[in-house]
Amino acid sequence: MLFSAATLIAVPEIAAAQPATPQAAPANADAVTRADASYRRGLRLYSDKKYVEAEAELQSAWELNPTFDVAYNLGNTKYQLKKYREAAEHLSFALRNWPLVKTVAKLKPTAEQRLAESRAQVGALRVTVSAAGAEVLVDGKAVGRAPLEGEVFVEPGEHRVEARLEGYAPVSQTVKSAKGETTDAGLAMVPVKSEAQVAGAMAEGGMGAAGVGVGGPVVEQLPPGPVEPPPKKNWGPVIALGAASAVALGVGIGTTVASNNASADGRAQADAILKAGGGCPDAPAAYSQACSDLRSTASRVDTFAHAATVAYTASGVLAIAAVTYALWPRSGAKASGKVRVLPETHVGYRGIVVQGAW
Repeated sequence: MLFSAATLIAVPEIAAAQPATPQAAPANADAVTRADASYRRGLRLYSDKKYVEAEAELQSAWELNPTFDVAYNLGNTKYQLKKYREAAEHLSFALRNWPLVKTVAKLKPTAEQRLAESRAQVGALRVTVSAAGAEVLVDGKAVGRAPLEGEVFVEPGEHRVEARLEGYAPVSQTVKSAKGETTDAGLAMVPVKSEAQVAGAMAEGGMGAAGVGVGGPVVEQLPPGPVEPPPKKNWGPVIALGAASAVALGVGIGTTVASNNASADGRAQADAILKAGGGCPDAPAAYSQACSDLRSTASRVDTFAHAATVAYTASGVLAIAAVTYALWPRSGAKASGKVRVLPETHVGYRGIVVQGAW
């Protein structure tokens, strides 16, 4: 091969380097021969500053035989055409695989300088994938397999990074790159189970068929997350019902005391009439007023007694309502029993019976 200007080199003794992108290695000697011919034409075209034509020839040589010297010269050509992303890709590859040969050592600073200038115009992605061997794609284009060697150069802006590997669920991430900056993109891949594996697990563990997908792999189930606690109960109604029950109970006690006092007054009035030798049935005129007062007192006793019964009943109903509300399962909780409120009447008293279980 021929040397051109100081920025162009040809090193036939250097072994073929690994490609920067997933390309097939040369299949045979014929491919290497054709790559060498394209490479020589590309050097002559570059020397004549015919960069577009040189790019086509060097690109052909790269696809046939992606080696260090081709990467270096193709990177320089891309740099001249201001295709900085591609220039950075090829110059970076050349520097990673720079040979320990004195004849080309003087060209390394040029490669480093042009790589730095190209990188300043584009963004870079540092992609890491948890599963080795996964195919990595950027904006739908394959850029290699994990772990990637070096950075992936991209135009500034948003980019979608993906990773695919058989036996794992595909994973993707959207990242934003800026000029001259390196952005990290980490992809964690999750193993999947095939239908045969799922069927075997079901047969061994007696699992049900619910949730098993048809026609594709099933992603391994993760343990259920924490259950949200039920909402807090509003104790305002309990307090209000309890307070109302206490008020009704107080009224009941007050009317009971009033009824008892009226009953005592009635007994005193009756005793006074009896001691005077009178009686209210067919009472003479002298006892008509006393008998009228006695009847009025008896009426008050009955009124207070009824009022007390109503107050006690209301107090009981309100207390039952407060207890029922307090013990009733909160929203989202399963009720553990039923509550029934039934009226009950017996000789001598009336009331309400609460039956239930919690």
